[in-house]
Amino acid sequence: MGANYFSDEQVKELEKNPYVKKVSVKSITYSEEFKELFWTDLQKGMLPRNIFKKYGFDPSLLGPRRTKSFTYRVRKEATRVEGFKDTRRTDSGRPLARVLTIEEDLERLKQKCEILQQENDFLKRVRFINRKQISKLQKDKQ
Repeated sequence: MGANYFSDEQVKELEKNPYVKKVSVKSITYSEEFKELFWTDLQKGMLPRNIFKKYGFDPSLLGPRRTKSFTYRVRKEATRVEGFKDTRRTDSGRPLARVLTIEEDLERLKQKCEILQQENDFLKRVRFINRKQISKLQKDKQ
């Protein structure tokens, strides 16, 4: 069981903060605005604990692990092209295939053709072996 779940009272307290986008018993999602403010203060040399206090969060309520992992995520997101934007909805699932050039498309079709040819040869051999065994069984019965 997780060691740092929020109680119902703590969830209600966190929901009052304008920099909280969503909060549940297990997790908290911060607004993009807070992430940007946090990043600018972090670059100025402020400690993460003090930044959380500055914007109305109780660091002891969040715990050291949450503050440390949030700081890590903000540093990582600051280097992204998208910045602090939440990309979970747009980046979920398998990425879309890029448009292939004519040469790449031709090469893929050739490979697919070879695979299908091998599959056909295999099935022909299986049919041939089955026919052989059926005819052998029929001869043995007679």
